[in-house]
Amino acid sequence: MAKTKARQTVVLGMLGTTLDTGQGPQRWSKWRPTVALCQQEDLVVHRLELLHPPGATALAGTLVADIRQVSPETTVRTTTMAIRNPWDLEETYGALLDYVRAYPFNPEEEDYLVHITTGTHIAQICMFLLVESRLIPGRLVQLSPEKRDSSSAGTHTLIDLDLSRYDTLATRFQQEQREGLSFLKSGIDTRNAAFNRLIERIEQVATNSRAPLLITGPTGAGKSQLARRIYTLKKTRATVSGPFVDLNCATLRGDGAMSALFGHVKGSFTGALQDRPGLLRQAHGGVLFLDEIGELGADEQAMLLRALEDKRFLPVGSDREVESDFQLIAGTNRDLRDDVERGRFREDLLARINLWTFQLPALRERPEDIAPNLLYELDKASETMGTRITLNKEAQERFLRFATSPDARWTGNFRDLNAAVLRMATLAPGGRITRDVVDEELERLRAQWRTGGTRPGPLRAVGPGDKVAEVMGEELAQELDRFDRVQLADVLGVCQGVRSLSEAGRVLFTQSRARKASVNDADRLKKYLARFGLTWADVSGRGTTTSE
Repeated sequence: MAKTKARQTVVLGMLGTTLDTGQGPQRWSKWRPTVALCQQEDLVVHRLELLHPPGATALAGTLVADIRQVSPETTVRTTTMAIRNPWDLEETYGALLDYVRAYPFNPEEEDYLVHITTGTHIAQICMFLLVESRLIPGRLVQLSPEKRDSSSAGTHTLIDLDLSRYDTLATRFQQEQREGLSFLKSGIDTRNAAFNRLIERIEQVATNSRAPLLITGPTGAGKSQLARRIYTLKKTRATVSGPFVDLNCATLRGDGAMSALFGHVKGSFTGALQDRPGLLRQAHGGVLFLDEIGELGADEQAMLLRALEDKRFLPVGSDREVESDFQLIAGTNRDLRDDVERGRFREDLLARINLWTFQLPALRERPEDIAPNLLYELDKASETMGTRITLNKEAQERFLRFATSPDARWTGNFRDLNAAVLRMATLAPGGRITRDVVDEELERLRAQWRTGGTRPGPLRAVGPGDKVAEVMGEELAQELDRFDRVQLADVLGVCQGVRSLSEAGRVLFTQSRARKASVNDADRLKKYLARFGLTWADVSGRGTTTSE
C-alpha cells in the first residue's frame, strides 16, 4: 500500500525592517520574529516565502543564513516587493494582490500560513484581508516573545478566519443578533413570519449602514417607535454617538418650517430674537427621524436633499453654511411615488431616501401577533397605572376571538389596541379585566368602526363626506384634511361601481398609466387605501381582495 505524501507547511510573510534587524553575534540575543517562526518546536516550516522591500536585500540575506542554521529543513525564498510607500494602503494592497494572484497555490498538498507579526500595520491589514477573502487559502500565524527571555523563540498562535469554526464566537454573534431582533420588536414574541423577516432585515441594515431608511405603513403601525428603537440599537452597538431627534413634519407650518429644520440667525425675520440651531444641527452625529416626510414643502425638500448629499446647508438668514452629519430615518403613510407623479414630492429626494425602504404591515394583517401585543399592552398599562392589570382566561379568549375576526378593523392599528387596553384597565375592578369589561369595550369598538349600521355592506350613493364617514367612522373621518377627504370620497365612489381592485385601479389612474412603461394599478390603489387603514374588502362590499 502506497504511503500518503506528508503535507508541507508554507508560510508567507513580510520581512520586519525593525524587528528582524541585528548584526554580529549579539543578534542572537535579540528576539527576531521571522527567525523565531522557524524555531517553534511544534511548527515545522517547510518553505518560507519572505517578502521584502528593495532596500532590505542585505537584511534578507542575513535572515536566510540564520534560518538555515536554526532550521535546516526550511527552504527560504525571497521576493522583492516594489512598494514605494509601505504606509499607502492602496499601493500595498495592490502589490500584494498581484503577488497572490500569480502565486501557484496547491492546497491539496500544502498548508498555508500568513505571518502577520512583521511588516507595517498597513501590510498586516492587507494580509488579513487577503486571507479573510480566501484569496490566500490559509490561516494567520502570530508570534509573541517571552517577556523574561528575549533570546527565546517565544510562542505562536494560529488564527483561522473561518468564524464558523469558533463555536463561542458564533454563539455570541447569534445571541447578539437575537437580542437586537427582540429589542426592535419591544421584546414582543411576534409570530407573523413576514414581519419577523422584515425586522431581521431592518436589524441587519440598521447595524451596518448609515444610509437613509424609509419606513412606510399606515397610521399607528409603529413607525415612530421602531425609529426610536433603531436609534437605541445603533447607540448600543456604537454606530452612532449623537442624539435622537424626531419631528412630525405634519406639524410644520409656513415660514417656521425652514427655521425648525435648518435653524436661523438672530434678526433674520420678525421674532428671530436669537440664533436657533435647527433640528438638523441638533442631530449631528446621531439620527434624525422625520415622520410624515411627505408633508414637507418644496423648499424644505430641496434644502433637505442638499443636507443629505453634502452634509451642509444654510440656516435661514445666514450667508455661511453649517455642517451636520446625521443618519435620516423618514416615515410616511403616503405613497411617495404617487406624490412624485402629482408634483408634490421631489423625485430626486425620494431616490435619495429610499435606498432602504421597509413597509410596516397593518395590525389586521398580522392576526397571529395580536395575542402577544395584547400582553405587551397589558404590561404597559400596568406600568402606567401603577398596578398589575390582568385578563382572566375567559375574558382574554373573548377579546382575542373578536380582535382576530373579520369584524375587527383596527383602522388605528396599535393606537386602537393601546386605547382599548387602557380603557379596559381603567374600568377593571381590582386590576382584573373581566368578561363584562371586555364586552363593553367590544361594543365601543364596533360602534367606532361601524359603517352605516352594517359592515362592510355596499356603499350607498350619498355625499362625499358621508361616504368617507360610512367606511371609516365619523371620528376618524373628522381627522382627515378636507382635501384628502374629498379625494378619498371620489376613490370610494369608483370602488363601489366596479367589480375588482384592478378595474378600480385602471379607472382611477387612466391618465398617469399612459405615461408608464409598466404599471400595477391594483398595487397603487392598495397602497393608497392603506394610508387610511382600509382594504379592498372594506370599500367594495365584497369581502375579498379580488384583483381580477
